[in-house]
Amino acid sequence: MAATWGVDAVERSGPPQAPGKGKGKPPWRSEGLPGTPGGRPKINWWRFVVTLLVVYAGFFVVSSFVDNESVETISYTEFTTQVDAKNVKDISAQGLSVEGDLRSAAKNPDGGATYTRFSTEIPAFANTDQLDQQLRSGQVEITSKPLTRGFFSNLLLSLLPVLLLAGLWIWIMRRGASMMGGGGLGGLGKSKAAKPVEAGQVRVTFDDVAGIDEVENELVEIVDYLKDPGKYRRLGAKLPKGVLLAGPPGTGKTLLARAVAGEAKVPYFSASASEFIEMIVGVGASRVRDLFEEARKVAPSIVFIDEIDAIGRARGGAGGIGGHDEREQTLNQILTEMDGFSGAEGVIVIGATNRPEILDPALLRPGRFDRTVQVGLPDAAGRTAILGVHTRGVPLDAEVSLDQLAKTTPGMTGADLANLVNESALLAAKRGKEKVTRSDFTDALEKLQLGAARSIVMPEEERTRTAYHEAGHALLGMLQPGADPVRKISIIPRGRALGVTLSTPDTDRYAYDEQYLRGRITGALGGMAAEQVIYGVITTGAENDLEQVTMIARGMVGRWGMSEKVGPLTILPNDGSQPQASAATLATVDEEARRIVEQCYERAVQVLTDNRDKLEAIVAALLEHETLDEADAYAAAGLASQSKADVTS
Repeated sequence: MAATWGVDAVERSGPPQAPGKGKGKPPWRSEGLPGTPGGRPKINWWRFVVTLLVVYAGFFVVSSFVDNESVETISYTEFTTQVDAKNVKDISAQGLSVEGDLRSAAKNPDGGATYTRFSTEIPAFANTDQLDQQLRSGQVEITSKPLTRGFFSNLLLSLLPVLLLAGLWIWIMRRGASMMGGGGLGGLGKSKAAKPVEAGQVRVTFDDVAGIDEVENELVEIVDYLKDPGKYRRLGAKLPKGVLLAGPPGTGKTLLARAVAGEAKVPYFSASASEFIEMIVGVGASRVRDLFEEARKVAPSIVFIDEIDAIGRARGGAGGIGGHDEREQTLNQILTEMDGFSGAEGVIVIGATNRPEILDPALLRPGRFDRTVQVGLPDAAGRTAILGVHTRGVPLDAEVSLDQLAKTTPGMTGADLANLVNESALLAAKRGKEKVTRSDFTDALEKLQLGAARSIVMPEEERTRTAYHEAGHALLGMLQPGADPVRKISIIPRGRALGVTLSTPDTDRYAYDEQYLRGRITGALGGMAAEQVIYGVITTGAENDLEQVTMIARGMVGRWGMSEKVGPLTILPNDGSQPQASAATLATVDEEARRIVEQCYERAVQVLTDNRDKLEAIVAALLEHETLDEADAYAAAGLASQSKADVTS
């Protein structure tokens, strides 16, 4: 039962509006392996570039010695001297560049070297006609072909395009294989993951996990086994094959799995179940085999599969093609790897799901997932510990009390509390503060629970109607016996709502009786009842209220046995599946739910009519201040606060 049933919204709109894979790297991330934190080897690009330059320089030097004979660069004067001496055998010219051979060796007067092959440049001002006559008289063979290159140079230039294309093709193939999770064409082959040599440093420990001590105690045994398996093997105890963490989203299931690996100092492979599924049948099973093969290589190790219900859904029903067969083959492969012919000695599988009721029974039997650990919402003490973890690096003002803050956040998960701390820090930084104060936490909590305020200007008539709507919720919450204290009333538009009323309990509640639930329904109908008492009309502002009322009433009749006419039966399954009941029984459920709601609505109208002076007083205070905290709201109604705690506002 959510603790935020007291949040009621007035909608401005008229008629109700309808509410509105992947290819990747290998479908697992690994920790405790060489290279990057994700387990992929890190490339030293500087070393790669330097190596490439050294190889190129060596090739250039070798080709310079092999490709060309010794060519002497001489002056144009020396060249004409050799031409006049009729010692030039042939030349090859390209533009003003000339290269040629002598009939007999000569000594270069500039450098003193003896040469037979030479090169020179003809000055632009030289008389080329006279030079042509000298060359003809000296019987010099003249060609105008480009200067020839050596064998290695020609080979390199001819093979360079081919090498570039081959390199590009290899890069594309390897990248595609890596992204698809395989080593062959299209990524359908065997995945290659980094091969560890030793476990890495601790990433997350149980010190980073708070608020769920009873869950930690169940996992400490696994950590102890991984650290000292001999102590258990002497007594014939075997390591559990798998642990299933079941609980609502954000309760710390993933963090727990990482903490187990961190405490035991073993490699940790993380995967999302949906990443194994492809349209092509057999790919998921291949990826599962590769994952467990890599985990066995570094055993003992931990494999964490998040949202395992994506592939672990119970088999059966109508046969399917494509993705359906792929999911079943992937599930079969996981069943085989966990407790099949192959066996996964030293590999612990930790799965996480928030829908354990839909998992296949073969997955939950002993030998696969040997134990199921429920990870529930933290209590007040747990929330205090979680806030302590998330505020380690946050400078807090002296007036901030984590105990008091925990009492005002019932129903929040660890992820919600982490978000609350972050929002508070962002708000304090935005306001230019050096420390996070109580007002920052209060404003951040108000934003998360009630929504961000909108800067719109409402007509005075609609603003007044909104005030009556919220005052109706608040007054019924104050007058109902055993109701949760009203924490805040506001007619400032937030999100889609034009006003909100927040009621939360003083202590955590785990079970609800019929009187309390009827009180919740009556309070939720307070806004509509107030509009009926004052204006004699019903508006669309009660849309959210009626959704809550319908959910509670149908749960009372169809799930919790709070109707004498239906009896102690479960008619409406909690998993959203089709109810297994006759049409007559379902009609009875609807009739009983309608009866409960009508009785509660009549009571709401009667209470507001009898206490109209208190209703008008709350409305006047709301129109003046727009937002009332707990003390101001009860003072405006002339009632004593029911809260046992000093609630921040």
